[in-house]
Amino acid sequence: MNVSLRQLRVFQAVAAHQNFTRAGAQVGLTQPAVSRCVTELEQQLGLKLLDRTTREVALTDAGRSLAVRLARVLDELDTVLLDVAGLATQRHGRVRVASSPTLSANLLPACIARCREEHPGLELVLLDRMQHDALASVLSGEVDFGVVIDPAQRDELHTEAILSEPFCLVCPPTHRLARRRNVRWTELAGEPLVLLDHASGSRRLIDEALRDQGVQAPVAQEVGHVTTIFRMLDAGLGISIVPTLALPPAGLQGLVVRPLVPKVERSIVLVRRANRGLGPVAEVAWGLVRDVASERA
Repeated sequence: MNVSLRQLRVFQAVAAHQNFTRAGAQVGLTQPAVSRCVTELEQQLGLKLLDRTTREVALTDAGRSLAVRLARVLDELDTVLLDVAGLATQRHGRVRVASSPTLSANLLPACIARCREEHPGLELVLLDRMQHDALASVLSGEVDFGVVIDPAQRDELHTEAILSEPFCLVCPPTHRLARRRNVRWTELAGEPLVLLDHASGSRRLIDEALRDQGVQAPVAQEVGHVTTIFRMLDAGLGISIVPTLALPPAGLQGLVVRPLVPKVERSIVLVRRANRGLGPVAEVAWGLVRDVASERA
């Protein structure tokens, strides 16, 4: 099989636009040249990828299957080529980073902005994923490194702590605990809790803290995102324990935040595969994220 990269990129453009003329404008080819590339690709694969009429171009089942998989393959190829090209200056290339949701929302935007300002040739690509999936992306090599909650298992990972932050109580202003300056964990006993589900890296730490403090409290709801927690508290469905980094920078309207004592913290870590060094460009990105987190601390 003699499939060329040019044929694949032309087909990707046709799949995106479903029009030969617009696809040609994207890849810099004439409409006949685009049609010829796709035909040659179909001949090499022995499959019909497009249904053509005088008015439209539609993907066949095989065409749709190829288009979905091709986007990721070509993106990874671009990443490899950018990384290799970036070795010359150690400041040019693409770095893929997996991060858990609260960190994606509240730490990584500042890192991406700093990267654009200080290293315009370095592209920081964020994969926003739940803790388990972020770690799996690191171990599989899909990303260069991750920014996650300190994982329980580290056997195949190299980690570097960059930030510690305490958990806090969030409750409606009418709740009895809202009148306290600080709230002891033991005072949560019997209160209905709205918590992040077990896909979150924080949930394990919250459960351990409740157990260590001897607190028994019913879990009224388990959700995947902190924003959902806040809306449920607005509706009077309970109280919650969240990491302080999950709080909006402008504060919470209609809800009260109180420190929990004794202080229980979660550790934010950079993580990569053990016994695998980072490339020069990824090393720059690793250090940048560490620096931004240090300033945040």
